[in-house]
Amino acid sequence: QVQLVESGGGLVQAGDSLTLSCTTSGGTFTDYAMGWFRQTPGKEREFVAAINRVGVTQNYADSVKARFAISRDNAKSTLYLQMNSLKPEDTAVYYCAAVSRGGFAYYIERFDYEYWGQGTQVTVSS
Repeated sequence: QVQLVESGGGLVQAGDSLTLSCTTSGGTFTDYAMGWFRQTPGKEREFVAAINRVGVTQNYADSVKARFAISRDNAKSTLYLQMNSLKPEDTAVYYCAAVSRGGFAYYIERFDYEYWGQGTQVTVSS
């Protein structure tokens, strides 16, 4: 069973950049398609970005497309989310997630994911 730990969150100003990391342990990283989700109080956890097991294909929510980039370093068993041109509406707790399925798909539905990190807070001030 894989364990996920997010890091890199913090307080930034609008227009700034931030990179989140998700380090994994306890599993074979390349067995897992990975994703980033975010959640604000009173709202459902929403999809941000996803990447397949080998890092070849990605998908993004429309709200972050062209600003955020998901990547993975399979040698380091680490997932990243590069966030540029941050906006106040990006403020949320960000979670990484993993799902172990065969093939090379990515997954955008939170119910597809089996494992979750504890989250890291990102706050963007205006």
